[in-house]
Amino acid sequence: ELEKLGLGDDVDLHVYEVPVEYQTVQRLIPALWKKHSPQLVVHVGVSGMATTVTLEKCGHNVGYKGLDNCRFCPGSQCCVEGGPECIDSIIDMDAVSSRVSALGLDVTVTISKDAGRYLCDFTYYTSLYQSHGRSAFVHVPPLGKPYSAEQLGRALQAIIEEMLDVLEHSEDKINCQHEH
Repeated sequence: ELEKLGLGDDVDLHVYEVPVEYQTVQRLIPALWKKHSPQLVVHVGVSGMATTVTLEKCGHNVGYKGLDNCRFCPGSQCCVEGGPECIDSIIDMDAVSSRVSALGLDVTVTISKDAGRYLCDFTYYTSLYQSHGRSAFVHVPPLGKPYSAEQLGRALQAIIEEMLDVLEHSEDKINCQHEH
């Protein structure tokens, strides 16, 4: 749906479906970062427990015990051996949530600090580690429970536009501070 809507002429949008497989994530995420050198990567995952569109603040390194779609689980139960326990996104999710909520879309946006210690969290941590925090993760409920594909597409479009705006303004501040 987001691919149909796009993000305007100024943004190159690349959409990939990431398999629910630990080893594929460990290969694919770094390869995509290398291939595209993106300003930002936004991962989207479906959560059967979600009833809102949820912005995840951080990814976790350890605690992965569930088998993936290939019936595999990392022996270390972690993403990056020796990596930090938690990595926060550099995107201010509270600001993004407030700004998107103020747009009056018919979708509720909430914040979370725990993406669930399964492939969503694993993917998010892997991407945050690869990008030094230049990633985001959005959990969405299953289609129709309660939102349609169109509602979710419009919500994701608004969320990503706000994330890019927040990122741009935070980089302006960082660059300003370096000039003094």
